Amino acid sequence: MAESFGVDAQRYDQARPGYPAALVTRIVAEIPGPDVLDVGCGTGIAARQFQAAGCTVLGIEPDARMAGFARARGLQVEVATFEAWQPAGRTFDAVIAAQSWHWVDPVAGAAKAARVLRPEGRLVIFGHVYEPPAEVAEPFAAAYRRAVPDSPLNGQPARRSLDLYQAGYAKFADKIRDTGQFNDPEQWRYGWEQSYTRDQWLDLLPTTGGLTQLRPDQLADILDAVGGAIDSLGGRFTMNYTTLAATAVRADTF
Repeated sequence: MAESFGVDAQRYDQARPGYPAALVTRIVAEIPGPDVLDVGCGTGIAARQFQAAGCTVLGIEPDARMAGFARARGLQVEVATFEAWQPAGRTFDAVIAAQSWHWVDPVAGAAKAARVLRPEGRLVIFGHVYEPPAEVAEPFAAAYRRAVPDSPLNGQPARRSLDLYQAGYAKFADKIRDTGQFNDPEQWRYGWEQSYTRDQWLDLLPTTGGLTQLRPDQLADILDAVGGAIDSLGGRFTMNYTTLAATAVRADTF
């Protein structure tokens, strides 16, 4: 699944939301210089925000299709998993992972981030928590169960709590701490909201992990059900987003 998002890189780039400006500003303000390594950069959504803030960004991306799209948008990208990537002596002021660290080995990844960070450099793992309202989430879950009855994702509730996601970021922080190569990790949180029309949400849904590998008929059944649910809400809904981050500064003793 990790390498399935490039099926439609353009749709992914257009439909997926960016990251809170306050988060980007805070990271840039708290790193010792402008050089950023973006792990699992995808199409470059986060990377372009850091470029706009004055940073020089190198992306690492395992999917050549996503990497190609990012390069076409002006980002330097090397195709590799982070674990296999060769830094060749290069170091950075920040290592970021936007919506991608769950695809990285958390122990090997944190240790490698420490090796490529300069003194006072910062590792920042961040991503969105977004659960549509029950009126949208429940028809989606029911349609997904019908379309893909043998999927392991069917064991999950229609909507998952924010606490569950926060626990995941706490585990990221624990793995960073366990390396002994960072100062004590912090956890940051940013709340925001975004309104979606029916068409906007149906454009985003196929870019999510559970749907990127479905047959066209399976996807169509799910989108029809979700579209009908949004129509019953007047054709649009508001999504409450929370962007979570686990972050730590490289220890001086390392």
